[in-house]
Amino acid sequence: MAARCRKASLAAKRAARAALCRKRSLEVAALAPEEARLTDEQWALVRPLLPPQRGRIGRPPNDHRVVLGGILWVARTGSSWREMPEEYGDFTTAYKRWRLWRERGLWRRILEILGHEDLPGPATKAPN
Repeated sequence: MAARCRKASLAAKRAARAALCRKRSLEVAALAPEEARLTDEQWALVRPLLPPQRGRIGRPPNDHRVVLGGILWVARTGSSWREMPEEYGDFTTAYKRWRLWRERGLWRRILEILGHEDLPGPATKAPN
């Protein structure tokens, strides 16, 4: 009897946590992925700063513009990397690229080029 009660209690707790996570992700993701995309004018300003894309040997490269859109989405919404929409690619790729660019000082220059007024959303702080 005790084992059944324990199983039911754990199942209820898991369901409550899952519902809370869904609710929180809906609240945090107030910025639609379409709104975080770079305009052609913004991309023209940022593109010369970025390192060259990898060649065609090996895995297909992740486009800088798409990954940068995901990084900006995370920065603008304040969401976690795991909540980044899939249309921006894998969140680990975006995080690794953001971390590398931040270490090299490139992230600060990107934000300076784009300007804080051009970045819609609640914040332009560093992503979580």
